[in-house]
Amino acid sequence: MKATRYSKAGDRKEFLKPEGQIRQSQVVTTFGPGALVDLVDQAVLIGGLDFWRRPSGTRSLVEPRLRESLARRLLENDIALSADRPFFEPPKGDDQEATYASGIEVLEFPRWFVCQSSSCRALVRSDGLELKGGRYRHFCERGRTTEAVPVRFVAACRYGHIDDFPWIDFCHRSGGSFQRCAAPSLKLDEGATGDFSEIVVRCESCGASERLSTAYAGYKPPCRGERPWLGTEGHEACDQQMRLLVRTASNGYFPQVVSALSVPSPGGKLSEAIDQVWDVINSVTAEALPVIRASVPRVQIALEGFSDDEVMGAVRARRKGHAGETEPLRTAEFRQLTAQPLDQPGDLPAAADTFYARRFDPDGADPERADRDGSLPAGVGSVVLVKKLREVRAQIGFTRLEPAVADLEGEFDLGVESQRLGLTTDWLPAVEVLGEGLFLQLDEAAVRAWEARPAVVARSEELLDGYERSTVDKPKPPPFPGVRFYLLHSLSHLLLTSIADECGYAASAIRERIYCAPANASVPMAAILLSTGTSGTDGTLGGLVDQARALGRHVRRAWERAELCSNDPVCGRHTPKADLEERYLEGAACHGCLFIAECSCERFNRYLDRALVAPCLGQDPALAFFGERP
Repeated sequence: MKATRYSKAGDRKEFLKPEGQIRQSQVVTTFGPGALVDLVDQAVLIGGLDFWRRPSGTRSLVEPRLRESLARRLLENDIALSADRPFFEPPKGDDQEATYASGIEVLEFPRWFVCQSSSCRALVRSDGLELKGGRYRHFCERGRTTEAVPVRFVAACRYGHIDDFPWIDFCHRSGGSFQRCAAPSLKLDEGATGDFSEIVVRCESCGASERLSTAYAGYKPPCRGERPWLGTEGHEACDQQMRLLVRTASNGYFPQVVSALSVPSPGGKLSEAIDQVWDVINSVTAEALPVIRASVPRVQIALEGFSDDEVMGAVRARRKGHAGETEPLRTAEFRQLTAQPLDQPGDLPAAADTFYARRFDPDGADPERADRDGSLPAGVGSVVLVKKLREVRAQIGFTRLEPAVADLEGEFDLGVESQRLGLTTDWLPAVEVLGEGLFLQLDEAAVRAWEARPAVVARSEELLDGYERSTVDKPKPPPFPGVRFYLLHSLSHLLLTSIADECGYAASAIRERIYCAPANASVPMAAILLSTGTSGTDGTLGGLVDQARALGRHVRRAWERAELCSNDPVCGRHTPKADLEERYLEGAACHGCLFIAECSCERFNRYLDRALVAPCLGQDPALAFFGERP
């Protein structure tokens, strides 16, 4: 992604080099539509999908299960998703010839700037400054000009709206002096350290002043419903109050990303075949299909064995938005991963495969390899080696101030808190990730027996109490994930940390995917997928898959990491029930034991409790799923 600026020299348009660069995968996560970004000389807001310039070569990604899952829920919020081209990769820019024909348009935001002269520190809007040499300059006293930079504070509400902080109203709110100030002239004194307690806004005209720290204490102006990333038509009504937000703070943008693995469809091979040639046959007619099958070699190969009537029936169903898949995303993936055949010597994926997995055979482990422990620990049901993996990640919305919580299937409730990415578009930004993974399934009978223990039931009530306290002000929180999820999530972090020491990938390059469903669900699930991959490449090198053959050792290391933390006994004895520190979403967990890089974690390092994995200091040993060292 490139942010560009045009300048004119007479009638000739002069194309300037891009002002900034963002990786395509970042546009679907950290810097999606509506995100605040600092460029070299500017602070900008990423434009909505209506302002994305997609060249003719921009890739359309096909993932029917993901499209089917999203289309129904988006339609409930008056958002239509295209049946044939629902996902596009972010557009690529050109470093050498930046033009309006490609890239993403951005909006200058915030519109208030601070003069950098230590004797001036004027707080003014951009329309009162001079743009010279690509930078804004303020006219200080005695004809001198000084560079001005964007103010580092804006205002936002929990529904995702964003606006300039009302500096004039804020400065004059005490004593009603705003009514008497005809020509406000503001200055921002940030003190020696820039701490909130030292920042003061002053009006040189009437002498009014206000400390910025009071904005956190109770100043909450009404939200005007501004959505500048959607353009001039983006305004909507809002009943929330605005809060002061640091422009570069991590709580300024929480993308809602839903992903799906490209696993074989339960309906058979026809859907997979259509996936491979959808870009060719998406608009084909019944009369033209035989001609295309005969004249296009890859269509002929992909559809071999299927009649024209079968193919046209599947094509028509997909055009209507029915891919034939009604099962939730992760439930369908869990079924496929657990149904894989045993790994046999010589089994290799084909070059064209996007999914290839084999179940690890403990009896087939090489006894001559001292670094390989083929036996599966008690409580572990099976291990699957996912040698080739394709994942499509699509952004459906975002929130500010507080992240939205996905349900156990990884799906979001698209209510009023989720903001739109575009007003008129029928597609979503997405990226394709190719890689590998390691899938571990716990023994369902062992998990059910563990959940029935009195100590675990009591701990579940403590975790539920903390969860309810954390969601007391949320209008529609998802259901409590359950003690089973806490166990799987904690074990996932422990295994990820151990495996990263040997697999050749950094811990931040490995992602978790939790498969969890209660015992009374139609398909009970208790499994973990650890995967690594990169968008824009052909895959990975097998280092992560290879660690599945040494899983026994990694489970023992995870047990040892969970048993003792450097912050014990404070960490081990923590309970979220009525916690004065308001750490409501974790039990025995902290940076010393369970927290990992947030790009690897699905839940922002929440819903963790190592006491459920191994006996830890200050907790009942009966809580541990692995009561003894594996």
